Amino acid sequence: MQATSNSPPSSRLWPRIVLAGPLAFITAGLIMGGGALWLPEGAEHIDNLVLPIVLFPAIWALVFFYACLDRRIGRAYWVVLIAALVNAALIARHLIRS
Repeated sequence: MQATSNSPPSSRLWPRIVLAGPLAFITAGLIMGGGALWLPEGAEHIDNLVLPIVLFPAIWALVFFYACLDRRIGRAYWVVLIAALVNAALIARHLIRS
């Protein structure tokens, strides 16, 4: 089976696989953890904990499809990295304060 002219060479495919695979999953986990801190508390003070857990599949799908579909891999890495670092910083700040 021959590769079509539209398929990327395998050397350009691995960075996208790494971004859409483990890095997207880790970033979604950090967004879920950070979401408990930046979402407002509900009437029973539980909404900010449950909502990120329930929305984890949607968060992961959003990061995954963005990583797969962005035409510029460098920009995709930066966006995913910034989202991960912002939420990791929120979690670290919360852990240091408590």
